[in-house]
Amino acid sequence: MTTSLADVAASNVTLRAFLHGLPGVDRVGADQRAATLGTRSIKTTAKAEAIDLAIRMVDLTTLEGADTPGKVRAMCAKAVRPDPGDPTVPKVAAVCVYPDLVAQAVGALGGSGVKVASVATAFPSGRSSLDVKIADTAFAVAAGADEIDMVIDRGAFLAGDYLKVFEEISAIKAACGRAGDAQGAHLKVILETGELSTYDNVRRASWLAMLAGADFIKTSTGKVQPAATPPVTLVMLEAVRDFLTATGRKVGVKPAGGIRTTKDAVKMLVLVNETVGEGWLSPDWFRLGASTLLNDLLMQRQKMATGRYAGPDYFTLD
Repeated sequence: MTTSLADVAASNVTLRAFLHGLPGVDRVGADQRAATLGTRSIKTTAKAEAIDLAIRMVDLTTLEGADTPGKVRAMCAKAVRPDPGDPTVPKVAAVCVYPDLVAQAVGALGGSGVKVASVATAFPSGRSSLDVKIADTAFAVAAGADEIDMVIDRGAFLAGDYLKVFEEISAIKAACGRAGDAQGAHLKVILETGELSTYDNVRRASWLAMLAGADFIKTSTGKVQPAATPPVTLVMLEAVRDFLTATGRKVGVKPAGGIRTTKDAVKMLVLVNETVGEGWLSPDWFRLGASTLLNDLLMQRQKMATGRYAGPDYFTLD
């Protein structure tokens, strides 16, 4: 890459030249590689370890207009103790809620080690003024959110106004700061890949988000299909790998939306291991955004331990 990364965002022209100068994605190749990796079979001890790792990577999520404080508290209890009958089941990584329910989640999770993530920035559309998006973020951070999941303005991105998207991400990253906390809230940037049309756009949006300061890049809001497909996740994993090589800065990846079964989760873990290596096989660098995945992981875990399925009614519905 000939453009200095320090000068990339000097203007829309330089940013466009850089992003469109990235290597193109071989769509057929990406589809085939993701499909091939998806056939890998993991058995016995390795499968048990993969299930526990996947549980630790889950962002247990509720993002509905009908969400209530009681529902959030119940979800937080499940996040800390996914199976009340088995204390060996690990905690999940985080719970993800709307900004007005962050305080409820923080109160319910205090001292547990489970993070509180909050969607912000006019989720899920991203269609609002920057002032509103900053206020939305600041409100969630002030309420105690450890992580902010922001959504980019896909309209601006698809119109080629990359600088607007870059500046919005940078501004939200600044709004994630917190007095007395050098790190502030982590910023996860949602690309909404189902609306980006091409794998080349997914790669460009990934680099744009990382250049602007994202700590994680995330596939989807879960409100648009297709969402977290294996090929899209592969393209994003390749982007964070190449970004680390170019800048020395490591960025996490979060596929979200449509990951419902243990088989889906294990496929994602194989993608991570084969694309970026074991260094990303940690909740610090890879998350699974899901609302229904956890129960299937718990059923599979119990099947491996006891030889029988508990059935879906054994676990609480989220």
